[in-house]
Amino acid sequence: MFAMPLKHFLGQVFAATHQGRILSQCGSMTLKTTKPYSASTGGEDAGTAAGQTVVSERRGSVVTVAINRPEVRNAVNQETASRLLDELQAFDSDPDLNVAVLHGIGGNFCAGYDLKMLANQKAPLKLEQDVTKGPGPMGPSRLQLSKPLIAAVSGFAVAGGLELALLADLRVVEESAVMGVFCRRFGVPLIDGGTVRLPRLIGLSRALDLIVTGRPIGAQEALAFGLANRVVPDGQALQAAVQLAEQISSFPQQCLRTDRSSAMFSCYDAQSFTQAMQYEFDHGVQVIQAEAIPGAIQFSSGYGRGGKFP
Repeated sequence: MFAMPLKHFLGQVFAATHQGRILSQCGSMTLKTTKPYSASTGGEDAGTAAGQTVVSERRGSVVTVAINRPEVRNAVNQETASRLLDELQAFDSDPDLNVAVLHGIGGNFCAGYDLKMLANQKAPLKLEQDVTKGPGPMGPSRLQLSKPLIAAVSGFAVAGGLELALLADLRVVEESAVMGVFCRRFGVPLIDGGTVRLPRLIGLSRALDLIVTGRPIGAQEALAFGLANRVVPDGQALQAAVQLAEQISSFPQQCLRTDRSSAMFSCYDAQSFTQAMQYEFDHGVQVIQAEAIPGAIQFSSGYGRGGKFP
């Protein structure tokens, strides 16, 4: 969940593992959006990014949510965790938004929890022990979103930053990105869903390889593991993630969310094959009249034939 003191540690890690070639900082990119968007302002103009630890921008039915602490490689403190939770909850409840993209400003996704802040904290860290009653230390990690979230990963996505990436449905990863359970060396546990989501996504054997060793993993190995869904050139993760989000947003949304919900239920909550199948049918059949029949009429008129996408 938490990040290491990167200034003193990164040189040792990557000299030892010969991963220096994947440490190049990804260039920042500017994305045109319709207007800034913030949960803290009720969805109105969020203003400039200056002084804000989380910045959200709306692009039609897609919203981008950015961690804005580049001076600490987007390590998350309590304020940032709270803001991330607010923004993703606002996205999930907004009927005009279909897909969110989570990313980091300044060339890194997220280096985990801010350990420097934790080390200097005088009062004991208060954490909600009942996962159904409060947020995780990283903020939104305990959410079960009803709509797709895409992580645009550049630079470091390590420790708690990796756990935030695991919250997403899909991960678009830049070629030089580095992922890993870097908190292993400091005795900081994964308590933001890392031990839950990672084995489900890539299998127990590969998950334990990362969890037990704390080793870094590059983009191509992450792709082979199934941890990355797309690998793109440096500086292009956000653009590619937004394009993917816009494509997903163009589909009939009730059907998409129903199928997504069934897949999640089957993976995390179903007690048996039969229960999973029943859930799939009970929820899927409700979509037929609303979207499947209109879709069949569109198909019969020639729309989408030959596997063409919008």
